[in-house]
Amino acid sequence: MDAKTGDMSCPMGKPAATRSLLGRTNRDWWPESLSLEVLNQGGLSPDPMGDAFDYAEAFNDLDYNALKADLKALMTDSQAWWPADYGNYGGLFIRMAWHAAGTYRTADGRGGANSGQQRFAPLNSWPDNGNLDKARRLLWPIKRKYGKNISWADLFILTGNVAIETMGGPIFGFGGGRRDVFEPERDIYWGTEEQFVGHPDNKTRILPEEELELENPLAAIQMGLIYVNPEGPGGVPDPLQSARDIKVTFERMAMNHEEIVALTVGGHTFGKCHGAGDPSLVNAAPEAADISMQGLGWANDFESGFGGHTTTSGIEGSWVNTPTQWSENYLRLLFDYEYELVRSPAGAQQWQPINQKPEDLAPAAHDAALRVPTMMTTADMALKMDPEFRVISLKFREDHEALKDAFARAWFKLTHRDMGPKVRYLGPEVPEETLIWQDPVPLGKTPADGDVAAFKKAILGAEFTLGQLVKTAWASASSYRRSDHRGGANGARVRLAPQKDWTVNDPAELGAVLAKIDGLRGSLSMADAIVLAGTAAVEKAARDAGFTIEVPFKGGRGDATQEWTDADSFAVMEPPADGFRNYLKTKHSVKTEELLLDRASLLGLSVPEMTVLVGGLRVLGANHKDAPEGVFTDRKGQLTNDFFVNLLDNDTFWKVVDESADEEFIGYDRGGKQEKWRATRTDLIFGANSQLRAVAEVYAEVGNEEKFVRDFVSAWTKVMNADRFDLPQNPDSVEPAGIAEPVTQ
Repeated sequence: MDAKTGDMSCPMGKPAATRSLLGRTNRDWWPESLSLEVLNQGGLSPDPMGDAFDYAEAFNDLDYNALKADLKALMTDSQAWWPADYGNYGGLFIRMAWHAAGTYRTADGRGGANSGQQRFAPLNSWPDNGNLDKARRLLWPIKRKYGKNISWADLFILTGNVAIETMGGPIFGFGGGRRDVFEPERDIYWGTEEQFVGHPDNKTRILPEEELELENPLAAIQMGLIYVNPEGPGGVPDPLQSARDIKVTFERMAMNHEEIVALTVGGHTFGKCHGAGDPSLVNAAPEAADISMQGLGWANDFESGFGGHTTTSGIEGSWVNTPTQWSENYLRLLFDYEYELVRSPAGAQQWQPINQKPEDLAPAAHDAALRVPTMMTTADMALKMDPEFRVISLKFREDHEALKDAFARAWFKLTHRDMGPKVRYLGPEVPEETLIWQDPVPLGKTPADGDVAAFKKAILGAEFTLGQLVKTAWASASSYRRSDHRGGANGARVRLAPQKDWTVNDPAELGAVLAKIDGLRGSLSMADAIVLAGTAAVEKAARDAGFTIEVPFKGGRGDATQEWTDADSFAVMEPPADGFRNYLKTKHSVKTEELLLDRASLLGLSVPEMTVLVGGLRVLGANHKDAPEGVFTDRKGQLTNDFFVNLLDNDTFWKVVDESADEEFIGYDRGGKQEKWRATRTDLIFGANSQLRAVAEVYAEVGNEEKFVRDFVSAWTKVMNADRFDLPQNPDSVEPAGIAEPVTQ
């Protein structure tokens, strides 16, 4: 498995057991939980705010300073039903924000804080999110007060920021703009395990002795964790192996090693862990709790069950002797003391300083008169014992200002990485500085109508086929991921490393087309010209099929530069499969047709949109390497519905070429048994799956030829404009903004 490319094939190159793209569902984990999916059929939305709700407009009407003041007051407003450790909820809210954002992974851009998913299963009931339901309930009065002007998703992150600020920690900034969803995201693959972390059948996902690597796109080391097991891999207290896991998981979440250390040091400067009693006395998670619990979970039968009797991770104690204020104590205590392995009252393995000085003891969380030893987890000890982490940690110990800056920036990256370009950020605390991981693109200029018309005429007179122009535009725009709003045509990064060299993009052909576009574009940006070339080709293909239609084009894209493009960050976005171009890099552990669904989901497409795009792209000749599979037409280059007509022809029967691969097929005439067509699984699924077949039949029907063309143009335009956040018809639209200063590397 390739962590940089996001290749989801079997990690060792061996045949993998076929798995579902989504793994286990919420119904698998909690079969007694009430499912509302029956009410969401037929395109019905569960969102009570409705499609017309403009969250950006609502956020801009927020009394931001009043909200922050209320959050600051909440930090020390300890409630009897869930008393604050040390009289301060700061540590709890930092963990809430961290875990809301920490599910983000770079391979598919899914997870993260962008939609407030911590409110729903499975995340609301993951073991690693134990008792964060209490944090959200503490926030409810504030959420109720400010209503539609602040989403839960934004509130989670802003509350974490305020927690750090009120305890004296450094903050780089905050950007709002995360709109809530109102149902669990069902397109995220969390793993195949049938048990959560802590169960004896749940093994760690990295086992070198068994040649097992962490499967992509996963980032967490076990089911139900945000990152790694704090007790060590599989519960084994080995700091060096923990360091290995930490590096892999955080790299999958877009963090380099210095950022890893800074986040750990800064985050663990606050708060404590909870392991006061027997973990068997902790009851069901929220999704499985009794209806009388009203959505709360983890009721604890150990004495009072909360405060000093709380059991969450099972580890007990604070990392430092000053857990409610920013300090240099974490690294001081880590390096000034030798540590011994001990067990918490809950039985968890943790590390305790040997012969700790009285002044370095921590206050008891709910009895300030008592002093107790601090602790470190196995994951913390990795910062001391791993050679690379040790060098970074010692550097930060000697230079506290460098630590403050690194933590503030790493925290900002952690909590904003899934928001996409800076243009989507809202609010008065958006940093002026632009960062390279925000994929910056300079503002473009809207081209004149005459320039657009002249370029369209010129590019259609070039020596390329319509399919090549379509394929180039698709390569540029289809890199967009709605999961984290990265990629897309804006910036024209298809001409830059690494995208220009991606195998799926047919680099040699792509380079030739781009060179011609560059020579003809005149005053147009390359980003606009690439899309316009494909748009002109689609219009010409429709005319050649007998339909005159104008394909909408909205210019104004800018051109990114190689200097402003983080090649390593974009490398993970290389698609291991693209069913729209009939491309499959290698056999995967999921069916190929499921990879098409995953791609369509990342593009934000519906079933009809995905279907019409596949059929149209096939007849236009947009296949990878101009492969014949799926090109069910004798009129290639014309925008016809031939793909659907010929796929659904009863006189054709299909036979697999290689049963062991089960990927390629030949279609024969039933009478003469002559070869008619070639196809892949991605093609044939539109005739085999009952729902896809029903949609395909619509596009194959006599009289729907024009409907096919119009629907294709609509879906094509949607993909071309997917990253145009300045367009009001884009569901993620915001006011346009650009780069006014150099990018920080």
